[in-house]
Amino acid sequence: MTIAVKKWTVKEVGSAVRIWNQIVEEGKAFPQTNLLTYEEGKAFFAKQDYTGIAYDTESGAIVGLYILHPNNVGRCGHIANTSYAVDREVRGQHIGRLLVEDSIAQARDLGYGIIQLNAVVATNQAALKLYKDIGFKQLGTIERGFRMDDGHYEAIIPHVYYL
Repeated sequence: MTIAVKKWTVKEVGSAVRIWNQIVEEGKAFPQTNLLTYEEGKAFFAKQDYTGIAYDTESGAIVGLYILHPNNVGRCGHIANTSYAVDREVRGQHIGRLLVEDSIAQARDLGYGIIQLNAVVATNQAALKLYKDIGFKQLGTIERGFRMDDGHYEAIIPHVYYL
């Protein structure tokens, strides 16, 4: 499988919603609790500064995505925020790395100076290792920052990457 990343188009919305909803349903990474419908996903992905789609160049299968948008406004508008999702069937194949690397390039191209990850859950060891390997810096820990599906809380670890 050879993976490439490109800007999303509306024809990928069904696959993007499916993968996004996998992460929401798993309840271990994204803060959202509601699943996206097709129409909500179409609007959601379209309103981002950039939505990147990872796909298999041979089969065309969509295997992951990321969203990139401002983390804040005005004097903090130079800080981007991103979220990454990889289809559960193909995790562990370095697709997340391709998504993160592409988001860094896109954030630079869009004029951002920083990427901030607001809520990396402390139990998400694969993401923590990936962000460290790429050069993100941990900003600290917010104890009890993420409510798991069973009601207990885990810490979140905000990260920053200077572009």
